[in-house]
Amino acid sequence: DGVEEAFFTTDRVMTVSFHKYGDFFFPGTGDVKDVGIRAGKYYSVNVPLRDGVNDDAYQRLFKPVMEEVMNLYRPSALVLQCGADSLAGDRLGCFNLSHRGHAECLRHMLSYNLPSLVLGGGGYTVRNVARCWAYETAVVLGEELAEDLPWNDYYEHFAPDFSLQVTPSPTMENANTRQYLDTVRQQVFENLRMLQGAPGVQMEAVPHDPEAAAAEADPDVRPVSGAAEHPGEHF
Repeated sequence: DGVEEAFFTTDRVMTVSFHKYGDFFFPGTGDVKDVGIRAGKYYSVNVPLRDGVNDDAYQRLFKPVMEEVMNLYRPSALVLQCGADSLAGDRLGCFNLSHRGHAECLRHMLSYNLPSLVLGGGGYTVRNVARCWAYETAVVLGEELAEDLPWNDYYEHFAPDFSLQVTPSPTMENANTRQYLDTVRQQVFENLRMLQGAPGVQMEAVPHDPEAAAAEADPDVRPVSGAAEHPGEHF
């Protein structure tokens, strides 16, 4: 919500958030109707979800929404905030994602081959946060990790299975019905259709040789300014 607020009035950055909304859940923002204001109207995209969303339901919204965002906004760079509080078993979260379902979102966004900054975020069951970010670091690097964890100083924290997996709860109810997901997706698409295409962004010339352009005089040599100096200035 803080990031969205920072860019709520500009079209220079589009924010897209998939999150729990309703039932007085903190911070209480993020309705699908929250779309930005003034120059930023329709450049804030909120995708509200209900308790218990699983991998299949999440992907049912995430991929089509992000494909539409990328087609319409055509960003030159991405910042991905991979909060782990959407994982199954989180102390404060109320979603039911596996580590693979969570990472599939990251993998999808990396497929656009844009300059990307990948960040962490929320997550309150520490062992699952570690699992998630270790796995997603491997996704970024194009590596495949073994499911069994190697011995390390914190090995006992991953008992009893000592595995990389974050396993969804088989008994947690998914309150996100197919009808609800389709309704949210339709509302988001209607908001996106209000855009007039990607905004024009003023570009600045980049020096041919940035190192040469940034070169300065010897920092150990005091520049001569020609201004009068106090006699005590050098003592």
